[in-house]
Amino acid sequence: MTINKLEDLRQRKEKILLGGGEKRIASQHEKGKLTARERISLLFDEGTFVELDAFIKHRCVNFGMEKVDAPGEGVVTGYGQVDGRLVYAYAQDFTVVGGSLGEMHAKKICKVQDMALKMGAPIIGLNDSGGARIQEGVDALSGYGHIFYRNTISSGVIPQITAIMGPCAGGAVYSPALTDFIFMVDKTSQMFITGPQVIKTVTGEEVSAEELGGAMTHNKISGVAHFVSANDEACIAEIRRLISFLPSNNMETSPIFETDDDINKILPELDEIVPENPNKPYDMKNIIQHIADDGDFMEVQQYYAQNMITGYIRINGQTVGVIANQPKVLAGCLDINASDKAGRFIRTCDCFNIPVLNIVDVPGFLPGTTQEYGGIIRHGAKMLYAYSEATVPKITLIVRKAYGGAYIGMCNKELGSDIVLAWPTAEIAVMGPEGAANIIFKNDISNSDDPQTTRAEKIADYKSEFATPYKAAERGFVDDVIEPSSTRPRLVDALNMLASKQETRPPKKHGNVPL
Repeated sequence: MTINKLEDLRQRKEKILLGGGEKRIASQHEKGKLTARERISLLFDEGTFVELDAFIKHRCVNFGMEKVDAPGEGVVTGYGQVDGRLVYAYAQDFTVVGGSLGEMHAKKICKVQDMALKMGAPIIGLNDSGGARIQEGVDALSGYGHIFYRNTISSGVIPQITAIMGPCAGGAVYSPALTDFIFMVDKTSQMFITGPQVIKTVTGEEVSAEELGGAMTHNKISGVAHFVSANDEACIAEIRRLISFLPSNNMETSPIFETDDDINKILPELDEIVPENPNKPYDMKNIIQHIADDGDFMEVQQYYAQNMITGYIRINGQTVGVIANQPKVLAGCLDINASDKAGRFIRTCDCFNIPVLNIVDVPGFLPGTTQEYGGIIRHGAKMLYAYSEATVPKITLIVRKAYGGAYIGMCNKELGSDIVLAWPTAEIAVMGPEGAANIIFKNDISNSDDPQTTRAEKIADYKSEFATPYKAAERGFVDDVIEPSSTRPRLVDALNMLASKQETRPPKKHGNVPL
């Protein structure tokens, strides 16, 4: 081989590595954003990333595109290792034609999607794009369709993670929406179907891009995104952290992490954590962190539907998905958004063989016309469906209120919970004592000479008889009433026992989840 040919190869690669050139790289940095290659470098273990299709070129000859050189076709694709595990990724390069997606750009993404599915490895998309390459017309739209199809086919087979690290508009938003988790970067990323200018033209509304589709909009209001980070570096660090909780595919289980945290640890703090006053709120996250290995809890959708908590912990090194009511917000009631959030999270855990722990303190479904008109029946049914469909180990811990349909909705025995534990503070009933007394003892109260005293007495009688875990335990609906301080060792024991669980569902094409 001549020196000239080697030098030619090196020069070609150097040009590709520069993307859109120094000026555009500087512009990217001025916006507080890293380049595609800098992001890839942070994502993968040092020296493990292998790039694919670096020499791909577009074939468009319309609107002057024949004169446009687009190094790497505006996207960096390949594979490498994250904590020693095989992972595929693509990173759109905003310095090259605004990271716009054309025919060959899409083909590069589709190739790594296909490879990830064949190899049973997670795929991570780092999105930073001006959208479809208009000059390529329907070829660009076709490219999006190919990507969406692969997102769907891979769903539930390999983890798919998307980070929005710049603009993401129009049809481009649907690939992230089809993946398992969406990360966004505060102040530098936006997602929307139609931008501010189109909205102003069509509806007359004036809204900024950040207000319309910024990171906090989608983390707090719409629920489209799952995580928000302060900058690109923090976002990529959190992606690496999330990967550590997940298996590589649906045929595997999550990696087991060694921990020095004592599995037999007694936690006397838990004996005092639930207030004596049943209407007084407390922070459910304190319970979650106490029972987690080293107090490590990765919350998912932290800012959305905060009356419901979802996220990942480890117990004895094993990943566990947690679904818990938050008494600090709406008293922990289930509502439309909380049901959607929990239903999706349960199904994600079930896809990837992650046991589910339900921590229950729920007074009921949120009442009101807004909820009823919004379809709380349909949305609440998603949770019932998700729990019933899930075949992973399911453990339910009732710490305080578990009333009515919401008691069922948080995964009771009948919805398939394998182990139901309750603290002595648990209240398992059709409704709260006050409401129950008003119905059951209506005549006694109305016929009494002192209705107020009689009502108080009847409520006290009902509480002592029914607002406890013991009636449910007598019927076998609760497997054991435990001391709160012994919760962690009991959960370790339950997970060990359930490790060999096997359960099947009737053969079918797929169920008809109430969407």
